[in-house]
Amino acid sequence: MILERKNFMNFNKLGTNMKETLGEPNVKNLQEMTKIYQLGQAGANEIGTKLENLDSEFQTEYDHNPIHHIEERMKELQSLAKKVRRKGLALTAENIQQHIFDVAGLRVVTNYVDDIYLIEKLLINQSDVTLIKRKDYVQNPKPSGYRSLHLVVSVPVFQSHGVTDVNVEIQIRTIGMDMWASLEHKLRYKTDIEASEVAQYGDQLHGYADELAEIEQKMQEIYKHLNNFKYKA
Repeated sequence: MILERKNFMNFNKLGTNMKETLGEPNVKNLQEMTKIYQLGQAGANEIGTKLENLDSEFQTEYDHNPIHHIEERMKELQSLAKKVRRKGLALTAENIQQHIFDVAGLRVVTNYVDDIYLIEKLLINQSDVTLIKRKDYVQNPKPSGYRSLHLVVSVPVFQSHGVTDVNVEIQIRTIGMDMWASLEHKLRYKTDIEASEVAQYGDQLHGYADELAEIEQKMQEIYKHLNNFKYKA
């Protein structure tokens, strides 16, 4: 099941900061950025459909659902503008296309750790999906304890004027990893607590990440034993 986060070119959220975010109004540039968002949404939909089809197949063939749920999101315009400018670039449609790979994104939440790599393998093996970038924070967690597999893939989107290859960022993580990441994100961006508390909770979360990883591995082994799940490529 895909859960959508509706933030498609949300100009209302910009409010009085629109000029600060976008600079001097440029109708042509705004039209081009809108087109990028539309293509990104279409690319995310293409990947989402592929993943849903794979999950459905595994339910039928192997009585196993590797995917718990999928979240689809478009990068907010404010975040996009900040990222472009951090790279020392002007906020133009051309710069976004050439340098930003996560305008459109999917978060794939799996039931077990092995499912992360199963989903990756099955998706990348599809003939019209091209792997652009890969960062494995499951095998190599971030210093904070964050775990997830990050992929950027390219997928063709068919439109009235032809075919366009669109980049989509995919984060694949387990339910436990997703719960941990959500709490760590809230801690990182919460502004009304002392720095000492941030450090304290950060240390605790780091330890919990290791504990969660160990628990999830043990639960996976129990599941495999009970269900005798076997898949051979």
